[in-house]
Amino acid sequence: MHAQAVILDRPERLGLADLALDAPGPADATVEVAWSGISTGTERLLWSGRMPDFPGMGYPLVPGYESVGLVVEAGPESGRRVGETVFVPGARCFGPVRGLFGGAASHLVAAGSRLRPIPESLSERGILLALAATAHHALAGSAARGRQLVVGHGVLGRLIARIARVDGLDPVVWERDPARRGGAAGYPVIDPGEDETTYARIIDASGDAGLLDGLIARLAPGGEVVLAGFYEAPLSFAFPPAFLREARIRVAAQWQPGDLDAVAALAGSGALSLDGLVTHRRPAAEAAEAYRTAFGDPDCLKMVLDWRAQP
Repeated sequence: MHAQAVILDRPERLGLADLALDAPGPADATVEVAWSGISTGTERLLWSGRMPDFPGMGYPLVPGYESVGLVVEAGPESGRRVGETVFVPGARCFGPVRGLFGGAASHLVAAGSRLRPIPESLSERGILLALAATAHHALAGSAARGRQLVVGHGVLGRLIARIARVDGLDPVVWERDPARRGGAAGYPVIDPGEDETTYARIIDASGDAGLLDGLIARLAPGGEVVLAGFYEAPLSFAFPPAFLREARIRVAAQWQPGDLDAVAALAGSGALSLDGLVTHRRPAAEAAEAYRTAFGDPDCLKMVLDWRAQP
């Protein structure tokens, strides 16, 4: 079986290619993909060639870890059934072509245990479950207490704030770009220069390596900075302010299966809204233009590739 897949031959050279799929085993399922998302964090670094050394890194590669589709074949040990709508957090099914993270394709083969059934009604919004799981992981890594600050009102920052609200917290979001302060869902979004508050926990979703000193300065005694972005540049901080506050700095790494289960349940029940986060859509045949828009258009919060017209 073959699939049409997005393939990065080298930095900034991207297009569609016909690739052979690995044969599925008894524990695997084959998914016909309807939509896949473009990550403006890790995928931007892959596209630009600035990704730090990372397991599996190299070109050519198939990017993407945010796919939604229909199970069309299910192995007897896969735990899945034909006709299920599932979220696919990437795949490695393209033989010698690297799958980092391997989800941007018309068809995928993956272990059934990696797939998460979702309501069909989520449709394209289901691609947001990976970022929602990242947000959940950032919040769940430490006990919540006192005031909570989220830095950055991109999709990840919005999901952190929405899940914090579901958890009964009352977050504040900092955003420097006035154009990105809209779309709040029950929480204030303010310019950092207008806020003199100190916070028990600050979750940075901006990926800006230069903010750490400023964030530590806004911590309450014993407070915590959570690094939830992906940082291209080295991070450093002045020790005396951190010492005076007995600050804690935590890195929120990749989400775990429990995080994905949690947000899939929240989104499926309607407790977590994924509305208003997908702003741009393109047919998969226009992938090269879609990636440029996702990385270059400041109005693009989330770009979705539509694979339904692909062979």
